[in-house]
Amino acid sequence: MDPCFADRLEPPSATQRKGVTALSDGYTRGALSETTSKEAILAVYQQKWLRIGGISVAAAVAVLFAASASAGPVAGALHAATQRSAARLGSQVRNAPASSSSVGKASAHSAAAQSPEAAVVATLSPAQLAGQRVIYGYSGLTPPSALLKLIRHGEVGGVIFFSSNFANTAQFTSAVATLVANNSLVQNPAHDFPLLLMTDQEGGLVRRLPGAPVLSEKAIGSLPTPSQRAAAATAAGSGAGQNLLSFGLNMNLAPVLDVFRTPGNFIDQFQRSYSNNPITVSRLGSLFITAQQATGVAATAKHFPGLGAAAAGQNTDLVPVTITLSKSTLQSVDEAPFATAIAVGVKLVLVSWAKYPSLGSSRPAGLSTVIVQGQLRRRLGFTGVTITDAIGAGALRNNGTIQNRALLAAQAGMQVILSSSVTEGQAALAGLQTGLGNGSLSSSVFLATVTQILTLRSTLPDPTISFGRA
Repeated sequence: MDPCFADRLEPPSATQRKGVTALSDGYTRGALSETTSKEAILAVYQQKWLRIGGISVAAAVAVLFAASASAGPVAGALHAATQRSAARLGSQVRNAPASSSSVGKASAHSAAAQSPEAAVVATLSPAQLAGQRVIYGYSGLTPPSALLKLIRHGEVGGVIFFSSNFANTAQFTSAVATLVANNSLVQNPAHDFPLLLMTDQEGGLVRRLPGAPVLSEKAIGSLPTPSQRAAAATAAGSGAGQNLLSFGLNMNLAPVLDVFRTPGNFIDQFQRSYSNNPITVSRLGSLFITAQQATGVAATAKHFPGLGAAAAGQNTDLVPVTITLSKSTLQSVDEAPFATAIAVGVKLVLVSWAKYPSLGSSRPAGLSTVIVQGQLRRRLGFTGVTITDAIGAGALRNNGTIQNRALLAAQAGMQVILSSSVTEGQAALAGLQTGLGNGSLSSSVFLATVTQILTLRSTLPDPTISFGRA
């Protein structure tokens, strides 16, 4: 294409100039043919745009989508980036009134009324709606065919990885690429949204993958000066994000924001707490979150409302745990770092399976409306996505089957259910689907929840086979 082709036309707005630049770059990189590029650019200049609430939306985007289907990996990446931009734009304009002078007024009104995420949610079956709320795990080095089938059918929200899933970089990135490829197939109604691909990359002893962050939270919190601690927490967050991106992951189940009480207790024995001072935990945790999310990788603050007082043997993965701290202590000390995390925009909060009777509930926190809705949502004002700890945890041994646990968690306000195997994930899906079907889970809340999850996913990096590695 003549490099001066676009320059010969005067773009009517800055927004349209950006569109032209993207189209020109697509041609230069070989993602689009000369004919396609020219047609799309002309569509922009001929003002084939809808104006919604003062924001221009290019009709030429459709040309990009069509071209990307057969133009190879570069175009596929351009398609993914354009799609995420469109999804974010849809979120901005979903409540904007259509201008009376708009081209395609009816279409503009429809776009304003429904976000891209909500439009997809409206097409999902009950099983797919339930599945989009479930994170699956698997054993071994290769994703099992049962998991891939669920992904293709739109019944998976994400995948968690453990150390046992990793042998070497080539093997692991191949496994991730397989998951991504199955999620991208058009038969999956949620194929436009990247899976939540996550692990526990806290630092120190708790790292499921090799690489950053090397320092544990305890090591960072033990550095001699405030400036050194701040720099190390920032570097850990940035390093975690960049490292996970290089493996194709887009979410980290970190940082831990628990304020440990005694040396060697449950959290401290694995060096998972920055400090026994809530101010220090708040500051360092928020720096980690901000730095990691600046890389595009979502952070998860855990374990709300705090496991810092758990004794050495009080491991919720294995046994029921009760935290006997007073309400005033829990709110002023243990919840304080979560309030700071929320203030800096943490995208997810993981809720503990311990019981906190002083907060007014006899149930594990993640099964308690009093804690999820009362403490986290209303008291602290969290509006992001909530995620459970492992649904198969020993702490829930008295709460019935996996199906029942998933149902109770959803009733309490937990949005994403974390399972460690395909079988557990399928059971969690069944519990959610049953609740949706019999009315024990509100259909309107369920639809809004899946919409919010897809909105989160639309903001995250869409992994590619290269994963940023040479």
